[in-house]
Amino acid sequence: MFPLKKILCPVDFSVPSFEGLKVAKELAQTYSAELILINVVQPVQAVAAPGVPSSYSVKEYYEEMAEAARKSFEDVLENLIPKNVRVRTKVIEGQPADEIVKEAQDENVDIIVTATHGWTGWRRFIFGSVAEKVVRLSTCPVLTVPGPGGENQ
Repeated sequence: MFPLKKILCPVDFSVPSFEGLKVAKELAQTYSAELILINVVQPVQAVAAPGVPSSYSVKEYYEEMAEAARKSFEDVLENLIPKNVRVRTKVIEGQPADEIVKEAQDENVDIIVTATHGWTGWRRFIFGSVAEKVVRLSTCPVLTVPGPGGENQ
């Protein structure tokens, strides 16, 4: 695992995900590693009532979300990543945990650095935990980083 050459960091542009990004950036600087930032756009299912025309386009939704993620990555690169860090960004469609693990395997990364949202109890049960699933499915080490101050987000 050491020295690190490739680090994968999922970013959903939330405050907790930026905590994970801080750690991933520090590791990338320390080890002169490549930092790969990904954002996963979840697919939506458009269901229209029978006989009622729908003007909703799943493809357009994905394209709009992907474009918003690309623009947000531009801000991240400009404001949060030093120029001496080698970084790539990717926007992927799919289920977040599955795509994070797949991307880690495809890119042959040394470590995944992901934030936790600190959800406990019923919220974790209902919403699930992307970080927890990544830890369970990943074939490489996963470093989980709590949200700011360890607070529940």
